[in-house]
Amino acid sequence: MTTPVRLTSYSHGAGCACKLGPNDLAQVLRHIPVAADPRVLVDASNRDDAAVFRLSDDRALVATVDFFTPVVDDPYDFGRVAAANALSDVYAMGGTPLLTLNLVGWPREKLPFELLGEILRGGDDIAREAGAFVLGGHSVDDPEPKYGMVAIGEVHPDRIVTNAGARAGDVLVLTKPIGTGILTTALKRDLLPAAELAPAVRSMTTLNAGAGRALRAAPVHAATDVTGFGLLGHLHSLLRASGAAADLDSRAVPLLPRVRELAERGAVPSGTRRNLASVSHAVTFDGSVDEVTRIIVADAQTSGGLLIAVAESGRDALQAALRREGTLAAAEIGRVRTGEPGAIAVR
Repeated sequence: MTTPVRLTSYSHGAGCACKLGPNDLAQVLRHIPVAADPRVLVDASNRDDAAVFRLSDDRALVATVDFFTPVVDDPYDFGRVAAANALSDVYAMGGTPLLTLNLVGWPREKLPFELLGEILRGGDDIAREAGAFVLGGHSVDDPEPKYGMVAIGEVHPDRIVTNAGARAGDVLVLTKPIGTGILTTALKRDLLPAAELAPAVRSMTTLNAGAGRALRAAPVHAATDVTGFGLLGHLHSLLRASGAAADLDSRAVPLLPRVRELAERGAVPSGTRRNLASVSHAVTFDGSVDEVTRIIVADAQTSGGLLIAVAESGRDALQAALRREGTLAAAEIGRVRTGEPGAIAVR
């Protein structure tokens, strides 16, 4: 009998936990000039989810790219997770996906190409579910397996949702539970059987399409998706871009099963620890918030939910829209307030 290949054993980390940390990335981005062309509606200056380029008065392109090392061992699921993660950035901007391009790194001497075929099949299935086409891609010989997508969508220029519009008094809504970084690290370290990762796989392979449509049904001021920089990191970026601060109720943050237990056992990605360190200057924790909770709210997510800032007057409309779209795990986790831009008080 052939022993199943454990894809996660061929990578140094799992999924978005492999990303460069926010501080490292800041050192890179400072060398990129800000585009002055008026057709560029969103660029990298606010660390938003995707770039937006105006084509006409009523059409704009949304462009993003995302790829990473295996987050699960099953190749088909890995493809689905990576595709859902890449498409999430389009939804976070209020856009609709149009097409994708595959990005592949493959250790051709170590792993059979049949596994890569399953990864690409998973990505194609998710793209089809999103109503997008896979129209090509690029591959390289790589010591570690990597997969992801360029995702292109469209949005009306007047209906772009950025991370820069949150206002004092807005309610913060999170549409998926967190903890995927801890759970997938536990899998990699043999602390969690593959079967018990199923809730996380369901979450990671669920498109944010419904949450994206819900953005257009309420007075949403800002949104971002929660991925490699964790809940704290992405909230910090949203607040800094918006010139606001926030209070976060850690008890209200929804968690996937067994996250706390496995974090207590040490299944914490290095990317999560980098995330926590990177926001230490901006985050204050109430004395009641223990160390494990601090790690969890900084956990590096893969294909996480949308974090939405919505006006108090529109919270019911947003929640109703999320329910209609089947986003039943959405939770109100905090509130935007005046204060030092990017500051977060966690209780």
